[in-house]
Parts: sequence; structure tokens; C-alpha cells
Amino acid sequence: MALIKSVRGFTPQIGEDCYLSENATVVGDVVIGNHCSIWFNAVLRGDVNSIRIGNNVNIQDGSVLHTLYQRSTIEIGDYVSVGHNVTIHGARVDDYALIGMGSTLLDNAVVGKGAIVAAGALVLSNTVIEPYTLWAGVPAKFVKKVSPEQSQELNKKIAEGYLMYAGWYKEEE
Repeated sequence: MALIKSVRGFTPQIGEDCYLSENATVVGDVVIGNHCSIWFNAVLRGDVNSIRIGNNVNIQDGSVLHTLYQRSTIEIGDYVSVGHNVTIHGARVDDYALIGMGSTLLDNAVVGKGAIVAAGALVLSNTVIEPYTLWAGVPAKFVKKVSPEQSQELNKKIAEGYLMYAGWYKEEE
């Protein structure tokens, strides 16, 4: 069972039909929506400020979500996929966005609806990524616009895939 820990009077709230792997860690002021999956070695540390996660979100293996005390929060919309080994530190990620493996989002960055952050990208503090765009590099820069239909379809398909994978693990419990 995942490590779910209260701190500073805050206890994580987990929505319906969620899967949390055995070694996922969820601490403090964290609210997770319905049909989410938090994978192996992921850490959601809401000890110094809040983390809010929408519905149908997957936080993949090794990712770390944290904030700045009294200065930044994390807000993640619906149907968002956070790839393996991602660091999100006090950023906002809107619905249907895809955060690529190994990327980093720093404080007060905003990733717009349906946007894609490429694997390994570094999104600097206060960067605003427009909806339906692809950003890549270190630091991350605009690469191109992406079709809203293709982006939402792709990102929803990935999120739904992770719901299926989570179901495999729930069957074994």
C-alpha cells in the first residue's frame, strides 16, 4: 500500500477508483481526483503548499511534485499525463496536457490546455506555454503549434491507457 501521510494537519484526499502503487508517497495537502494513477516511486509532497490533481491523471514512475512554502502551488487539470521521472515544482498544468519523460517544470510555470512539453525539457519559472503548442529544449522553447483535435485525442488516449494499466494492478490486489 502507498505511503499516505498527514502533515501540518493536512491529510491527502484520494478520489474514487484511483490506483496508487505500493511505493508511491502522498503527503500533506494533496487532493487527487477520480480515476487517477500514481505510479512506482512517485512522490507528491504537499507538506509546504497544496497540490491539486484533476480527474483521469497519471503521475508516472519516479516523478516528484513539490512546491515553495507560501509561494507556489501545483494545479493539474483533467486527462493529464506526467511522464516518468518528471519534476513539477509549483507549476500549473491545464487539461489534456502531456508532460514528457524527464522534464522539469519550475515554480509558477503554466502549461496550457493540450500543450506538449517534450521529454527532457526544462520549463523555467514563470514561463507560460500557450495551449496546443509543443515546447522542447533546455531551457524549453516554442517548437510548433499542434492541432487541438490531435493533441486532445492523443493525450486523452494516453491517459485512458494508464487507466487500463492501473486496472491490471487492481486485479492482482
